[in-house]
Amino acid sequence: MKDLISREDIELLVNAFYQKVQKDDVIGFIFNDVAKVNWEQHLPKMYDFWETILFGQKGFKGNPMEVHFKLNQKQALGDREFERWKALFNTTVDENFEGEFAELAKQKAQSIADLMLFKINTSGKSIIEVKNNTQTNL
Repeated sequence: MKDLISREDIELLVNAFYQKVQKDDVIGFIFNDVAKVNWEQHLPKMYDFWETILFGQKGFKGNPMEVHFKLNQKQALGDREFERWKALFNTTVDENFEGEFAELAKQKAQSIADLMLFKINTSGKSIIEVKNNTQTNL
């Protein structure tokens, strides 16, 4: 297998990943029924996103955190959903690529998912409340 090194590789990864996502018993409905993703629009954005994240290209424009905050208002996103997303992503990378950038993609996906989950879980809470793990919202 080869490493993840080009835009074409990113497109292969993203397409294969979202094919899994759409059919998944845990998170498929979030994309298909809740977010009602327009795949013709979403996939090119994801190509740009991963090209920016992995290769430093400047093509991505958007605010993924805002999108996920809004989605969380419609359907709660928690550990189960983010763990499933990461597992599907890692499996897809491992099925298609190996090497430095393949590992970097998995590391970045882990970091991004963990940060999103943290921000979703702590939105509206003060740092002190987060540290004390209280449920009080200010």
